[in-house]
Amino acid sequence: MSLPESNKPPKMLVDYSGTWDIVSNVNSEAYMVALGIDFATRKIASMLKPQKVIKQDGDCFIIRTFTTFRNYESSFKIGEEVKEVTKGLDNRTVQSVVNWKNDKLVCVQKGEKKNRGWTHWIQGDELHLELTCEDQVCKQIYKRTL
Repeated sequence: MSLPESNKPPKMLVDYSGTWDIVSNVNSEAYMVALGIDFATRKIASMLKPQKVIKQDGDCFIIRTFTTFRNYESSFKIGEEVKEVTKGLDNRTVQSVVNWKNDKLVCVQKGEKKNRGWTHWIQGDELHLELTCEDQVCKQIYKRTL
């Protein structure tokens, strides 16, 4: 007897591993305001060109974001809720869970801020990232370099 399609565990559809350099960053200022990030930090952040290095092993991920100002690391396993301190951003503690939605990685972050999270997906040689907080969405695009 096989499981109904809706009850089967998700399979890895895409490999996110690689090094990615930012090429587009839309609405980051309003997103940072929604997070409550101070003026000086927002001005510094707006000049940065982040690089993401993603290591994927099945449903386990390590995402490192590097800038000349701050670095940030997030590690998670699909479907497992983790306590996370957003040190590279607004220094809040959130409960994060990442799941597959088709070939997209969708993270829901529960904490002080409403409607907070992010979605990653790959289109061609581009890594797309939508960051959401309250009513603001920041859209970033990265190009694979390695």
